[in-house]
Amino acid sequence: MPFQLYHLIAFLISVTVVLWTIPDVKNIGLRFGIVDRPDRRRIHQNPTVRVGGVSIFAGTLTALLVVWGLGGFGGLPPEQQKEIWGIAFGSVAFFIIGFADDLFNLSPISRLIVQFAVATVCWYIGVRIDFLSVPFFDGVYHIGWLSLPVTVLWLVGMANAINWIDGVDGLAAGVSGIAAVVMLIVTLFVDRPGAAIIAAALAGGALGFLRYNFNPAQIFMGDGGAYFMGFTLAGIGVIGLVKTTAVTAVLLPYLILAVPILDMSAVIFSRVSRGKSPFIADKSHLHHWLLEAGISQRLTVLFIYALTLWAGCLALGFSNIPSGWGYAIGATFLLLYVSWQVWRKKKFPSSRLKS
Repeated sequence: MPFQLYHLIAFLISVTVVLWTIPDVKNIGLRFGIVDRPDRRRIHQNPTVRVGGVSIFAGTLTALLVVWGLGGFGGLPPEQQKEIWGIAFGSVAFFIIGFADDLFNLSPISRLIVQFAVATVCWYIGVRIDFLSVPFFDGVYHIGWLSLPVTVLWLVGMANAINWIDGVDGLAAGVSGIAAVVMLIVTLFVDRPGAAIIAAALAGGALGFLRYNFNPAQIFMGDGGAYFMGFTLAGIGVIGLVKTTAVTAVLLPYLILAVPILDMSAVIFSRVSRGKSPFIADKSHLHHWLLEAGISQRLTVLFIYALTLWAGCLALGFSNIPSGWGYAIGATFLLLYVSWQVWRKKKFPSSRLKS
């Protein structure tokens, strides 16, 4: 079987399982009362099931197991197979952490402690950032003992970054789906087929979930889905791109995932600068600012999609993929158009004008 077919199979199986299971997950969630209820911080109007991540997890995992059974991972070197097992262990563990939080409302500190422990085990298995590059300087630098803290911070940070942007219908799933598709393309181009299969399965799960999660959402992914997708994206970046020694490849995961990274960084800085705990949720995310400016939920989400796609297409350009800069130019025009729509429809509340 041509190796590229495995990626298509992974994508299609993941989409199918997600679409097939969501109605049942929704019914079970409603029966047991596992719902997010409207409050002062949340913007939805009706109680909504918050464990849709079960479907994303099931779809992605089923796709990978089928491809594994068909021999899709069999031709990989032992070192790459070990890395894939590390991603599999970590993604399952991060899903369990998030799902437990969806059910039992765990404290932020307890979640972080377990997340750091799981990420450390993944580093031990072989999911490691061994090289870093400095923009505008040639070459990559082996970071030695710093590999452990850098890797753990990257894996835990990205899992939480995707969870933090999950505040508007369809936002986290769409951003993750776009990032996964870009990672699929880039990892295939740099000849990391194992990482590409994981990216294909995750892209199918995330984009399939949008059928029920785009505004108005019928179901939320919850912490289980967000942690699962965030960790898996971070892991794909490590084993698919950072493992190479090309300067541009080392930088690509940070560029592809720039939107959630910058959003989380800005929110942490904003909260700390105001003397607040970074773990106390508020309305300081980009999507909150857009909503407060009078932008609709759908246009808010489409604008952040356009930002994510633009960053991803820049990554295609920097990776020297054929026509990569052409895609980047096209994404730039799309971003400019959506930005113009946002500017045209913005409204400033009188309270902000007075301040």
